[in-house]
Amino acid sequence: EAVANERGYGVFICNTQRDARLEEKYLRMIRAMAPQGIIYACNPHPDYISQVEEMARSIPLVIISNKEKISTVDAINQDNTEVGRLMARHLLDLGHRDVAFITPPLTRRQWQRSKRVDGFVREFEKAGLSGHVIIRAADESVDRRNPKTDSEYSMGYALTRSLLEDGSRFTAIAGQNDMMAIGAVDALQDARLRVPKDVSVIGCDNIFYSGIRRVSLTTIDHFVDLKGRDACDIIMKKILSQNSQYSEIQPISTYHVEYEPRLIVRGTTSYAKTKKGKN
Repeated sequence: EAVANERGYGVFICNTQRDARLEEKYLRMIRAMAPQGIIYACNPHPDYISQVEEMARSIPLVIISNKEKISTVDAINQDNTEVGRLMARHLLDLGHRDVAFITPPLTRRQWQRSKRVDGFVREFEKAGLSGHVIIRAADESVDRRNPKTDSEYSMGYALTRSLLEDGSRFTAIAGQNDMMAIGAVDALQDARLRVPKDVSVIGCDNIFYSGIRRVSLTTIDHFVDLKGRDACDIIMKKILSQNSQYSEIQPISTYHVEYEPRLIVRGTTSYAKTKKGKN
């Protein structure tokens, strides 16, 4: 929105709420609206990828994706496998051997979530710790409900409570995103466990709340704001090219941009607690 406003353009937001039917509805509406550019701020539903590719042939379109395999469409990419690997490596370096990974539903629609889990698990397997990661995912029905502002926080809290009630053994929890990790921190503290002295917690996204001193969440930054700016910049370049009097001789360019994720170490991770109760 910031980049578009700077260039004199307006932005309409279509929130699919993870609902395939809503996504299809918005795709039909977009055809009638004929906007000058489209930014897909999530991976297209697998059933609509061909429609998105067709639309991109006539309207500048950028997908902010997670290594989506659409080579013909401009994309701001993210390697979620590498994100998961970074999370795991940080915990392994701190001596954590038994850990849990909490996540929203691992559905076909949200396959990129599984990539982050896979990267995390593989890093533990490489360290000879196969079977030392507990995966706890929310029920698929969650993705069929309209999301609320506290949905992912509530999932993180509930999944952590279930781990504690099961008597699962772990010294660290990784959250699929920061809001889930913050929910995990609150659940641990409500159970009178100290973070990070008893249990370490790591999230992903580096949202604003994670940097607040009282939260101080260790997380992975994958530069969400910059991805949005880059996506809009690409749209503007394509619009300019289309409007150029020399557009017929302009080369056809496909942009693929990718940032390397970065670990942000704060106050919710520390060395694993030893069996004797010492760090």
